[in-house]
Amino acid sequence: MIKKFNDIIADLKADKYAPVYVLCGDEPYYTDQVCDYIAEHALDAMAREFDQQIVYGRDLQNADIASVISAARGYAMMGGRKVVIVREAQTVKKWEALEAYLNNIMLQTVLVICFNGKPDKRQGIWKTAAEHPHVVWLQSDKLRDYEVERWISAYIADFNASLSGNAADHPDSPPLTIDPRVAPLLADHLGTDLSAIVGAIQKLLDGRPEGVNTIDAALVERNIGISKDYNIIELQSALIRGDIARAHRITQYFASSKDHVMVRELAPLHTFFSNLLMYHYMPDKSQANVAKELGINPFFVRDYAAAAKRYPAGKTFLIIGYLREMDARYKGINNPSAKDADLWKELIYKIMH
Repeated sequence: MIKKFNDIIADLKADKYAPVYVLCGDEPYYTDQVCDYIAEHALDAMAREFDQQIVYGRDLQNADIASVISAARGYAMMGGRKVVIVREAQTVKKWEALEAYLNNIMLQTVLVICFNGKPDKRQGIWKTAAEHPHVVWLQSDKLRDYEVERWISAYIADFNASLSGNAADHPDSPPLTIDPRVAPLLADHLGTDLSAIVGAIQKLLDGRPEGVNTIDAALVERNIGISKDYNIIELQSALIRGDIARAHRITQYFASSKDHVMVRELAPLHTFFSNLLMYHYMPDKSQANVAKELGINPFFVRDYAAAAKRYPAGKTFLIIGYLREMDARYKGINNPSAKDADLWKELIYKIMH
């Protein structure tokens, strides 16, 4: 049966283990979280020595799952639960033994099959597994660029919830707050890699001075190395204010930095101006409605209100075209020799004139 990550983790924390887990998808963060939790919590330390087995798909003879299924059919030496984990299952080619196992599952065994990627669903076994009442199926797909900011905010909210849920252990810990500009900074710098984002957030938590419970751009600069003055949020701000000199300084910084590849920085600009075009035609421009319709933090609604005064709908439409043109030229289309700095200079001129 197909389940969501939060539901699976809630069941595991309640000591409700399914006989079989199939963990797959292009985003390894969630599959690794589930697999690691089972490995660390399904058995106590002594039982793990005798009744937990972890194998890698690449080490299986003839790329056949048969030996794993044989282990899963055995009884626990300590008389309780047995755990068998297969990592990197995408290298396994022969699944006939698993197909037979699904017809006669050992309910005392927890069998975990963890893919880096997705199984070949052209094989009938995976349709059977996804619908099987004793199989928990998790497919973890990569976030889209526009989803990352909300994911970061949700992660911080979950962190605060965990603090309040363990108030006895953290009696003097006020809720953590995050400057709304930090989420887009991390998203722009780290992309959609959730493991990298979680690692960065942990560095920010560990790097806070004592008594500081706010993650702001200055903390990000000190601990992650993302400039608080030269980043995509500051560039958008300069464009909104009409500060052409500031916009040029930021884009020249981008052009000289390997961390600010032009094609990547164009993406959030394209999103901003596409949202701005929608904003122009919204009959209800209240903060709550704009935030809901655009899927943004309410903090940024004021930016769209200010940008709309500088860039009318017709100009906004042209700007979206300029951004697409620069993306193509950066990739070499109709651009035999122009460098990043030249492309940025031309783009800023077209946007602001």
